[in-house]
Amino acid sequence: MTEAVDICVIGAGAGGLSVASGAAQMGARVVLIEAAEMGGDCLNSGCVPSKALIAAAQHAQSTRSGGLGIAGMAPRVDFTAVMAHVRATIAAIAPHDSQERFEGLGVRVIRARARFTSPRSLEAGGQRISARRFVLATGTRPAIPPIPGLVDTPYLTNETIFGLTALPDHLIVMGGGPIGVELAQAFRRLGARVTVIEAATPLGREDPELAQVALARLRAEGVEIHEKTPARAISGTDGAIAVETEAGTIRGTHLLVATGRAPVTDDLGLDLAGIETHQGAVKVDRHLRSSNRRVYAVGDVAGRGQFTHLAGYHAGIVLRALTLGLPASLRDDHIPRVTYTDPEIAQVGLTEAEARARWPDIEVIRTPLAGNDRARAEGIHDGVLKLVIRRGRPLGAGIVGPGAGELIAFWALALAARRKLSAIAGTVLPYPTLSEVSKSATGTYFSPKLFANPWIERMVRLVQRLP
Repeated sequence: MTEAVDICVIGAGAGGLSVASGAAQMGARVVLIEAAEMGGDCLNSGCVPSKALIAAAQHAQSTRSGGLGIAGMAPRVDFTAVMAHVRATIAAIAPHDSQERFEGLGVRVIRARARFTSPRSLEAGGQRISARRFVLATGTRPAIPPIPGLVDTPYLTNETIFGLTALPDHLIVMGGGPIGVELAQAFRRLGARVTVIEAATPLGREDPELAQVALARLRAEGVEIHEKTPARAISGTDGAIAVETEAGTIRGTHLLVATGRAPVTDDLGLDLAGIETHQGAVKVDRHLRSSNRRVYAVGDVAGRGQFTHLAGYHAGIVLRALTLGLPASLRDDHIPRVTYTDPEIAQVGLTEAEARARWPDIEVIRTPLAGNDRARAEGIHDGVLKLVIRRGRPLGAGIVGPGAGELIAFWALALAARRKLSAIAGTVLPYPTLSEVSKSATGTYFSPKLFANPWIERMVRLVQRLP
């Protein structure tokens, strides 16, 4: 028999869970299908475990570095305890994403693989489901490059590295994107020797001016980074890995492959449902609707970016359409991103290069964090806010420095609400805080317009003559 529901969600990651919970609580009949772990990549092998590991590594580095009158010393790292902290963090958050919680919300959960059998139905775990609307939220998996010898060599990905029980002696990280660089710094701080191999430019998506600040810190901490060094071949066994490159052979004990992620769309029967793909992702319009008007896609599988917060944003757009029938269109000019190195790199809107490619009349304001009073008190010397402006409106903001991921929220709101710089200049912020660097940037923009303006000077002199 076929079970008929209003909405069928495939994938219990961030986007799928948000759609399922929202729709069920608003009165829709919802089925949620997940073949692996509830919570998806973010909870089990992405955001949550990586940030828990990074936090532990930060404690180790603080002990090692000292500063501000406190003597540094070599940290005693208990790697078993570090990984226990990672697992405990996942366990603490898991109930929020659990099958039990969603069933309590009224969602029917099926733990099996789903495959479309027609444009309006699918099968999962021997059960046939038909729905008025479907939402694909199957996420991505590690993309494994076709390098000779790799498939026959033991390697780690973000899905397996958090299962390590002993600290690697020498970790080779293949890939200099956010995942590779974040984990490289964390493992180095925990005591491993780390080498990063990047075929192009490390953190190549970020503003080079900001990326270099973070990469310089990694190198200063002992992470060896090979830029524009593609791997030719890989070989080895457990504890003895060799990566052949144009610069020579790099040897280590462990290999982490962090060369990007690929959308999970295989074996879903998309052809039977009339769902088109583009570069592996589901092809969607600005409403996140696929070529099958009954099927939507959210999160990584929609091919618009690979962030948990973006998946949540997508879920909100789809929910408005599916539950309330309200039109909602996708925007991508206000979505922030953060690379959680130390210092962090945060970006929202356009980088300088992206803005210059569109308009010749942009202005760029650079405000060093070192000039901020709170930064002085905390001994922060590196970091900068880079603001891209056109005709009094922010087009983008990039920050490199401690807590950049928190500081970027100010500019994410400004771009989302399409605020002018004048509104930001009028905001009162507490003193002393790092957030004041944002207001300082707006002051730098307005100062020459106010203090070097002959018309302003004449007006001031006129006002002073009044009784």
